[in-house]
Amino acid sequence: MSDLNKLGLAEARDALRKGDVTSVELTESCLKAIEDADALNAFVHKTPEIALERAKAADERIKGGDAPSMCGLPIGIKDLFCTKGVPSQAASKILDGFKPEYESTVSQQLADAGAVMLGKLNMDEFAMGSSNETSVYGNAVSPWRRGNDDAQLTPGGSSGGSASAVAADLCLAATGTDTGGSIRQPAAFVGITGIKPTYGRCSRWGIVAFASSLDQAGPMTKNVRDAAIMLETMCGHDAKDSTSAELAVPNFEAMLTGDIKGKKIGIPKEYRMDGMPAEIEKLWSEGAEMLKAAGAEIVDISLPHTKYALPAYYVIAPAEASSNLARYDGVRYGRRAQLAQGDGITEMYEKTRAEGFGHEVQRRVMVGTYVLSAGFYDAYYNRARRVRTLIKKDFEDVFAAGVDAILTPATPSAAFGLGEMTEADPVQMYLNDVFTVTVNLAGLPGISVPAGLDKQGLPLGLQLIGRPWEEGDLLNTAYALENAAGFVAKPGKWW
Repeated sequence: MSDLNKLGLAEARDALRKGDVTSVELTESCLKAIEDADALNAFVHKTPEIALERAKAADERIKGGDAPSMCGLPIGIKDLFCTKGVPSQAASKILDGFKPEYESTVSQQLADAGAVMLGKLNMDEFAMGSSNETSVYGNAVSPWRRGNDDAQLTPGGSSGGSASAVAADLCLAATGTDTGGSIRQPAAFVGITGIKPTYGRCSRWGIVAFASSLDQAGPMTKNVRDAAIMLETMCGHDAKDSTSAELAVPNFEAMLTGDIKGKKIGIPKEYRMDGMPAEIEKLWSEGAEMLKAAGAEIVDISLPHTKYALPAYYVIAPAEASSNLARYDGVRYGRRAQLAQGDGITEMYEKTRAEGFGHEVQRRVMVGTYVLSAGFYDAYYNRARRVRTLIKKDFEDVFAAGVDAILTPATPSAAFGLGEMTEADPVQMYLNDVFTVTVNLAGLPGISVPAGLDKQGLPLGLQLIGRPWEEGDLLNTAYALENAAGFVAKPGKWW
């Protein structure tokens, strides 16, 4: 079999079980693809020795006949996940040289299931960004191009390296994290599937924190079935994470029947934004028609507090970031600035943080510190928390009225060019999260499914939002949408 790196998880798993291919062959195919794809800057710490060692062990395990679904499958790990003995920098200069002595719970669960780690993937610094342009490693680049235009496009952010690697077939799947849309937006930009599970479904232990009440890990895969397979391995209760839910993890793959007859799908009127491109509007309508044709009932719904979601998010997330990032002070680990004669501890903190954090991280830390300060705590932070409660109640009311899932666009546009949204106006970049942040604020599961191409030949995604803890049902609705959309486009290889 040639081009083994182009397989999805389910196809590769079945080929491994039949003995048509070995994990070592799969892994070598991916490692070669990674070596040939430096132009994408997706893999930033390559671990070929670890990969081949794990692949050999997986082949033995498969021969023994007791291998779980993920056994022997080569994947990439976002640089936000701590991986024992392997650089884990969260794409930041301040964590230069940091090699943890422990493994994150999610990456450990994947390793225990026999998954093969190919290396660490590029991302926005501390997961703060929507375009993968804030990384200490430089920009991750999308494998897609606009027609015959050579301009480099963003793969989205913050999980840009994960998105680029999966879309370019450098790995069979990848881990991502989602604080305000960082799995779903990049997945939509590169034509792959990405699911953010319910808050608490995956352990956050060992994942470098951005905003602790919003962060959630999830898989980024080539299709919905693969997302179901990988998500099941990533989920589960973890005593080391106090926000981790003590709930049984269902067999998500077994729930993919494609039958959504009688399901109620809500279309929120508040997501019809001023200036929304006609192509996004058209795709959204077509998605609703596809679900209707599959037997679902389409109903109009209202989520009245949606318009306050972005401002609330951009108060809460920086506030939690400013608190979480206080630990990076040059004392215990990571980078420490060169000090001048006579400098004391205050100067060490100031210089280390000034040179260690990039501009976007500094901006968010300052905003967060400001909204948490004595005079502004009530005016900003507490008010944002109250708005968050109202947004959560909007969803609860809709689900209580019998709606099973909500269909929205995943992004307000197709992928834009790197450098097109400059630092001059960060708010323009923040608007990229307009359809995704509500899901994090309410702690709900959300999935992005590729559903079409725009007139320039770039992928567009649709988002489905599900009831809490009902990822299986959400994945099944996404599976029906995927089957109806029939999206098979791949980027032309230029790298």
